[in-house]
Amino acid sequence: MTYALALPLQEALFQHLTNDPALTTALSGAIYDALPAGSLPQTYVTLGPEEVQDRSDRSGAGARHRVEITVHTDIAGFAGAKAIAVSICDSLISASLTLSRGRLVGLWFDRASASRKPTGGREIRLRFTARLEDG
Repeated sequence: MTYALALPLQEALFQHLTNDPALTTALSGAIYDALPAGSLPQTYVTLGPEEVQDRSDRSGAGARHRVEITVHTDIAGFAGAKAIAVSICDSLISASLTLSRGRLVGLWFDRASASRKPTGGREIRLRFTARLEDG
């Protein structure tokens, strides 16, 4: 297997998150693949980084993608960031993502890490594991 399904997965995740009404309302649409120029909102979400491993077998080509989605906030306290992290988890665990290439076999929550930023804000890194098949 190659890295061929990375972009289709990223596009599907971005599309799904930006079309989720709860997240759109909570973040005022501040979900980014690439950070915009200029000042950032007080709270926003970014996609990436990602690790990919081959999971091909006799039935065909496949890969396991470990994708990170991060909640960033300049607000002190974890409550607001955790509420958004919960919305992301709820949205993705039940998601039926359609990829431009390949097929999503499953998407699972793997782990989370919450930390304080040196500037006083908070950051929550969510990691999801996706199993994809090509073809």
